[in-house]
Amino acid sequence: MKVLIACEYSGIVRDAFAAKGHDAWSCDILPTESPGNHYQGDILEHLDKGWDLMIAHPPCTHLAVSGARWFTEGKKPWSLQEDALNFVRKLLDAPIDKIALENPISVISTKIKKPTQIIQPYQFGHGERKSICLWLNNLPKLKATDNVEGREQRIWKMPPSKNRSKLRSLFYTGIAQAMADQWGTDG
Repeated sequence: MKVLIACEYSGIVRDAFAAKGHDAWSCDILPTESPGNHYQGDILEHLDKGWDLMIAHPPCTHLAVSGARWFTEGKKPWSLQEDALNFVRKLLDAPIDKIALENPISVISTKIKKPTQIIQPYQFGHGERKSICLWLNNLPKLKATDNVEGREQRIWKMPPSKNRSKLRSLFYTGIAQAMADQWGTDG
């Protein structure tokens, strides 16, 4: 299966699919941090290349409700949020049969549509909480694979640092593995 992982520089989801024998590619404006198939540049230029599945991780900077106050307080122009929503619409409308779009609790739910599913890292072997919304097209809901104790809010409590946004956006290997196991079929 040809799999495109949109807005991913880490290679975490790409590598989970590649390990199962899929022709998996990541794409991001940043270079990949893990050797493997990677397009560096604008994902919108790669949507029409015959993909069977796309998993998209659009940047949440201007979408997440956690940052909404910056707009309401006038510290950021609303046009940034509208541009981010238009980007999400383009990803969801891509000419790809199976699409999963991932984002935290965000304005996508009120401005475009409600998520198909909300999952937690602790359902997939990571002892922490972070609500992850999935908008699914022609894909089944993910089934939990490894419910664990913990429920720590590590991401929310992460201290300021130069790499904070990159560290906060790293995807969970347990969820990536569940995606590859459960969605990585031609059926």
